[in-house]
Amino acid sequence: MVLDKHKEKIMKINEELEKALSSRVRLIEEIGTHTLLGHGKRIRPLFFVLSCELCNYRKADRYRLSSIFEYLHAASLLHDDVLDNAEIRRKKPSANRFWGNQAAVLEGDFLYSTSSEIAVDSKNLRFLKRLTGTTKQMAEGQVLELIHTHDWATPKEAYVEIITAKTAALISAACACGAIIAGAGNGAETSLANFGLSAGIAFQLMDDLLDYTSSEEVFGKPVGKDLREGKVTLPLIYTLPTIDAPERKRLERLFQDHRASEEDFRCVIGLVRDRGGLDRIRDEAHSYVVKATEHLSTFPDGPVKKDLLELNQYIIDRKF
Repeated sequence: MVLDKHKEKIMKINEELEKALSSRVRLIEEIGTHTLLGHGKRIRPLFFVLSCELCNYRKADRYRLSSIFEYLHAASLLHDDVLDNAEIRRKKPSANRFWGNQAAVLEGDFLYSTSSEIAVDSKNLRFLKRLTGTTKQMAEGQVLELIHTHDWATPKEAYVEIITAKTAALISAACACGAIIAGAGNGAETSLANFGLSAGIAFQLMDDLLDYTSSEEVFGKPVGKDLREGKVTLPLIYTLPTIDAPERKRLERLFQDHRASEEDFRCVIGLVRDRGGLDRIRDEAHSYVVKATEHLSTFPDGPVKKDLLELNQYIIDRKF
């Protein structure tokens, strides 16, 4: 597995995550430990650390700064799970199920604040500006997704706008910020930002594909979770035109009114697996991985560039 190659880096990232979770309020530490520690692929902080190294920045503080991207990601998941009434996250009960919605939202706020505190310590205004712009974009993506909840008329363009803001923007920022912290200049920052953006879109395409095709044991959350939460993702968008209009209307009403039975869920999941253009979505994810690779062409070949390209390829090879 690609991530096994980076065990030492991931261990250092985890050490920094644990350090910054310290709080005089015990509940904050409990929820933070449950949410963050021991689980997660650490894709975002790993992209940041490797991007720093690609730009010849190897100071020890790159690991502390990398934790920002995992905190922002975890905070967004905490808020997302409250909005979706989710019960499972990373193969265990979600924080909102254990401690309630109020505590989960406040923990998310704490993680956002912690990430800001670490970022301020960098004393790098450009770094701060990139991060604040990204968190704003992520919030806009979450609101766009809310607007399109149970909207079976959502066009592909709106879906791509949502995943770009909610997911790809943070991965893009992690890569771009590596160049910023390294002082590598506008060209490197732009190349890495575009690399991360394409990789991030590919990542979410595969996540949405796996939501319909994986198993709960492997994927860490219930199959068809997006469908149950009213999220209209690309597998469903590609499936809907293949369903006869009366049946589509019937199913749409059931899901919008929260009256869909388990049989209805299984029916739609089956239709997506049979008609959802899954191979087409894999091809689209692959095309974004290729685009990401092209954005790194401005950097000389070497071990770190190879690591980034392998991590980029892992996005479409992964099973969870």
